[in-house]
Amino acid sequence: MPVLVVNVDHVATLRQARMGIEPEPVTAAYMAEMAGATGIIVHLREDRRHIQDRDVELIKQTCNTRLHLEMAATKEMQSIALNIEPEMVCLVPEKRQELTTEGGLNCIGREDELRDFLAPIHAKGIRSSLFIDADPKQIQAAQATGAEYIEIHTGHYADAKEINARNEEFGRIIKGIALATDIGLKVNLGHGLNYRNILNFRDVPGIKEYSIGHAIMARAIYVGIDQAVRDMVKLIRTFTD
Repeated sequence: MPVLVVNVDHVATLRQARMGIEPEPVTAAYMAEMAGATGIIVHLREDRRHIQDRDVELIKQTCNTRLHLEMAATKEMQSIALNIEPEMVCLVPEKRQELTTEGGLNCIGREDELRDFLAPIHAKGIRSSLFIDADPKQIQAAQATGAEYIEIHTGHYADAKEINARNEEFGRIIKGIALATDIGLKVNLGHGLNYRNILNFRDVPGIKEYSIGHAIMARAIYVGIDQAVRDMVKLIRTFTD
């Protein structure tokens, strides 16, 4: 059965809007775990716009499930990952001007570079994932880096306004999952998934984890983190493995 991993970045976004001390993403991570999340995700951006270094450290110390650290493939982030030792790192592209991650990491032509970057991380026993688009060439390149997982970017599917465009993006993702599975990669999905559009994946095999943050935190404004996470966990528990 696929599982839910909850991203708490947006709790930190609200805190940083006033540069204060609340709301506390560490507390949000604990509450998400208590409500059934199988892991916690934080994205430590180079500009520290939301999650801060102390958040990563404290969540790692208090996490009862597993911590996934999203990060750019930089020396600074590599050093942080080796020090914190999350259960998984997920390499993502990063642009200072973007509101949120706009697409997948380009792995084509960077296979050796990314393999070398991940080598000391793997040596520490930390699993790795690459956040990529559902492009066959990107999936093949990701496999060549030695990463165990990929996380397929579902943002284009989630953002599509027309049903034909949405169906086309959904088809690409399904083909990407099948290809990745065939070549030995484990597959997670993330970005833009919510309580409605995730239902299309109910009968899709080969998905290990759903990485969801914004939709859960948006619902939590009205019903609380506990209920928002429980609602998503309940949905995902009806899905195929």
